[in-house]
Amino acid sequence: MNTKEIQLELKNRLGLGEKEVAAMFDAAVGAMTKELLDGNSVALQGFGLLEVRKKEERISVNPSTKQRMLIPPKLSLAFKPSVTLKDKYKEFK
Repeated sequence: MNTKEIQLELKNRLGLGEKEVAAMFDAAVGAMTKELLDGNSVALQGFGLLEVRKKEERISVNPSTKQRMLIPPKLSLAFKPSVTLKDKYKEFK
């Protein structure tokens, strides 16, 4: 499901116009993006948790040259589904 499909589904469920739904969707995504960029987590009740995780620096070895390299720390985005979503998925299968 892509952005347009999500917006169409919201339009049908809420009975709002396309522009209103697009503006609401953009505002919601913008707010979540801002929180994540600030290093905060975003919890969506019944769906899951989006959070920024820091991966520590580590040493990696190239298997062909045996050269050791230091891989710097980095931030990554992680999603943890809620228990509710997991249960719904198990029932659906």
